[in-house]
Amino acid sequence: MALSKPVTFQKYMSELKEGEHRFENVFQMLARMLFTDSSRINKIIVNGRTTYDFLRFRTGKKHIIGLYEVINNFVAFIKDAAEDGESKEMAFVLVGEPGNGKTFFVDYLSAMYRDFVSIPENSKYTFRYKIPEGLEGYGGINTIESQTFEDPVILAMNIFEKEGENQENLTKMGFSAKDIDHFYSNYRPLGADSEFILNDLREFYEDDLTKVLEQIDVIRVPVSSTLGTITGKYPAKDKLTSSGVDLVGEESIQRLLHITNTNNPYRFDLRRGALARVGGGGIHFADEIFKNKTDLMKIYLGVVQNRVIEIDAFKWPIDTFIIATSNNADVQNYRANGEEKPILDRCKFCYVSHNTNYKLQEKLTRYALGGGIKTSFTGEELHIDPNLIYALSVIVTLSRLPRSEDKLTPVEMMKLAAGEVAGEKSMKALAEIVEELEHESDISKRFGQKGLGQRDLARMINTQRGFPETNEGRCIFALDAFKAAEDIILDYVQDNNDRAKYFEDLKIAKSLYRKRIRTEMFNAFMDEPAAIKKDVMMYVNMIIGMGRSDLGADKIITYRDPQTGKTQPIKIDERFVNAVENELEMKTAEQKESFRSQIRKIYAQKLQTEKNYDFMDNVDLVKAVTDTRLNSDIASAGGLVGALANRTNEDNEKLYNRIVDTMMNKLNYCKTCAEKTIEFFCTQDHQS
Repeated sequence: MALSKPVTFQKYMSELKEGEHRFENVFQMLARMLFTDSSRINKIIVNGRTTYDFLRFRTGKKHIIGLYEVINNFVAFIKDAAEDGESKEMAFVLVGEPGNGKTFFVDYLSAMYRDFVSIPENSKYTFRYKIPEGLEGYGGINTIESQTFEDPVILAMNIFEKEGENQENLTKMGFSAKDIDHFYSNYRPLGADSEFILNDLREFYEDDLTKVLEQIDVIRVPVSSTLGTITGKYPAKDKLTSSGVDLVGEESIQRLLHITNTNNPYRFDLRRGALARVGGGGIHFADEIFKNKTDLMKIYLGVVQNRVIEIDAFKWPIDTFIIATSNNADVQNYRANGEEKPILDRCKFCYVSHNTNYKLQEKLTRYALGGGIKTSFTGEELHIDPNLIYALSVIVTLSRLPRSEDKLTPVEMMKLAAGEVAGEKSMKALAEIVEELEHESDISKRFGQKGLGQRDLARMINTQRGFPETNEGRCIFALDAFKAAEDIILDYVQDNNDRAKYFEDLKIAKSLYRKRIRTEMFNAFMDEPAAIKKDVMMYVNMIIGMGRSDLGADKIITYRDPQTGKTQPIKIDERFVNAVENELEMKTAEQKESFRSQIRKIYAQKLQTEKNYDFMDNVDLVKAVTDTRLNSDIASAGGLVGALANRTNEDNEKLYNRIVDTMMNKLNYCKTCAEKTIEFFCTQDHQS
């Protein structure tokens, strides 16, 4: 139960003995937060390799998307530190390009930790001294709180000068030998001012321990993101405005007006700095740590290595987890300076790549788009094209994927990175590429390390919202995302090779967008949002039926649909099957049978883990089925493109109006993006 009011030191220790409070270091507490519920740890496959997904990071309205490797490295670091490994004397540093989620990860972790500490049974406590009347040297100061939020147990282990006496005193309080061993596994001395004031009280009360302890209250450590307690941040500043004071504090003029003994360390105000406020089992976030000047880095070295704040030879031991961020260039520049090697040796580097899963990127794109209602310059509500999220996500994801044409095309790599089927190419091919690139000494050449980041994505959205056509049509149209991306690449990408690659990626993304639009148009034509999905599954079920030994002359089979659980008949239409395979440019019987065997194998494998698998991730198959149906269903009208492009006769006009109506009422389009999408569908550029 959390204490709402101050209690005596003896009462707190009694409640601790009864199990109402905990004494543990920050790493042990973080580990408990992460591992309390093992059912929330899943084993998954990412880029062809097995890893773990910690669902603790997937909760909340705006939670972490992806970052599997980062989370696994972080969890391993915390677990090692909690188990008294080398990590407890190191800082965890996230390194990567801007806009890939480093700061978001730390902010989310900090919020999660504050929520955890706010639970009554996880509350952290510290102590404060009541200065008795007659004790000289403190002027008008009546109470003094531990500046580094030291735990009452730390005080209990330092009341007497000798360790044996402190252990004997803990035994008298009722703690077992096991409890005492646990306490001393996290032993640290008192801070300079806490020890100085304790000695003053002992001397004042002539070593009467009962009276000394009566002057000590135990209070709850406040949990605040704005005060910087429990979790705090220090952003790197320029060389003129940065100072060691910002980290460790300084001598306080106000305190010097009261304190007459210049040897009293309480004259230093440690809470003026960021470190003391997280000294009692908190998290210190050093943003862009390697941009700090040399004197601050020397402070960090002492804090990381020894977990001690030091001013004028006075020391304050702290219990703090230090997590930092940096970009690749700053780390490389810092490494070039041989004199600074000690701090680098005390850092555990975790290289953060951009998200390379376009499905997860769609969630990140929604973050960038924001959840509020968008309005035009004139205050009218802006509609969001239902294809916008997909278009933006594919654009940025392709930019982050390396070129490896000898093993995988960009589209195959993108599909495999999202866990989708990529023809005959396997996850092993992707895993080999990732493994090969991990041996690159240049970090920027590793998988996912270079590309358009989340901030570039936000710029694209902002640029698109500024287009006159967006405001005039009151719709953020998906096709305009490609023009916005061109502007951002030209304005913000400095390297010519990167710029050329991104423009090539843009062309690929536009061809994928066109394929998606063909599917959308077929669904609109059929007046059924899932029309193409049904036809794709009809093709799949037909070729599965064709492989059955009990297929009769009537070509009718009965099968149990794993998605619905219902048994239903289906008649195999070989003309439809062959037409789809002809669209896939399969001319020989051997090619067709090989493809059918591959589809049957994929379906059998997917059904083991995904009951509702529908093959809609197989872009080539979806396009082939779409084109087959479009060509067969309205062949007499000269094709859907012709019918929609030429509305001079009444039938074509009716068809156009019906499709627009379906798009608006069933497929989430507005009139603007419905008409513009049809217009794009009728053009012939970027066909693929």
